[in-house]
Amino acid sequence: MSYVVSDEGGSIVVTTEALTELVVGAAEAVDGADVRRGRRRLEVDVADGRARVRLELEARYGVVLPRLARDVQERVAGALASMCGVDVEAVDVSVEAVA
Repeated sequence: MSYVVSDEGGSIVVTTEALTELVVGAAEAVDGADVRRGRRRLEVDVADGRARVRLELEARYGVVLPRLARDVQERVAGALASMCGVDVEAVDVSVEAVA
């Protein structure tokens, strides 16, 4: 699903791939977090200017998992809000592995 912003000057389309890369980049900017590859579950739903994200992480051994998840939530929400101008309803994070 692409995200479309329209106004009197025209429209802007942000593809699903771009939204996905934005979320991955924001999540992995948090030290100790990696978005799971391969069977990765990453969903980005944007409708009516509101976004909801669900993603699975692999955490580096030794990090405090609740703090890591909160930092990822904040970073992803901030990136979507600032770069796409959407209100973020939720960023659901699941830590699936520790490496």
